[in-house]
Amino acid sequence: MQNLNKETVKNRGIYLLPNLFTTAGLFSGFYAVIASMNGQFESAAIAIFVAMLFDGIDGRVARMTNTQSAFGAEYDSMADMVSFGVAPALIAYNWALADLGKIGWLAAFIYCAGAALRLARFNTQVGVADKRYFQGLASPAAAAIIAGAIWTGTYYEISGDKVSFLVVVMTMCAGLLMVSNFRYYSFKDYDWRSRVNFVVILALVGLFVLVSVQPATILFIAFSLYALSGPVYTIRKVKKLKVSHVVGDENDSEFENAPELVSKEPQVKASDKTEPQ
Repeated sequence: MQNLNKETVKNRGIYLLPNLFTTAGLFSGFYAVIASMNGQFESAAIAIFVAMLFDGIDGRVARMTNTQSAFGAEYDSMADMVSFGVAPALIAYNWALADLGKIGWLAAFIYCAGAALRLARFNTQVGVADKRYFQGLASPAAAAIIAGAIWTGTYYEISGDKVSFLVVVMTMCAGLLMVSNFRYYSFKDYDWRSRVNFVVILALVGLFVLVSVQPATILFIAFSLYALSGPVYTIRKVKKLKVSHVVGDENDSEFENAPELVSKEPQVKASDKTEPQ
């Protein structure tokens, strides 16, 4: 009886290490909201990218240490909703959308709702989705577009109210792309442990140097191009574009003219829920 109680207590415990990184990401997202409320938009934008870093670490740490759990997966989703759903929407609203009235907060809400729907859809597709592609823009990438634009604007001393309508379009488009059926390459099938040519290492060094020169602008451009890659890839793969190729339930999106988009290749496992969502 005593051994049984010990086993029950052990099962009820929470793994510290991966959830520590998840908490750090959640804190970064919460800090971003507070910083934007105080007018510190550059710090708020940087905090979003810090949250992205922790979000990418926690899942890998869980798999490396064999500490995956259902609690960790759900906690990660809740943290992502704050860091990549609520926080970017509020930062965009505080920086450029507040003076637009209903249009401003509706644009922020569309983004926030898109992130929530994106995360919910991702969680329900575990075990059935093609691991190589995301269905819709991942929420961290959408948040990076918002944060990168605001960081770039503050760097060049651009007032948010001068580009408010551009921010409305960008915020709404990012939210809609998250709930779209566009396919985005996930990079999950790439073997990061494989050997590469020495030139590749030199290219990576050059990439880090390029980002360090102007991180705000480079990151904004990079994630914007990634956001455009989904529509371009999908349109190229289908012979006749239909509404179901863009939006709708997964069952309605058959991609009958593009079997490459519905390949039965490696699928997402439960342990992959902590990947970018």
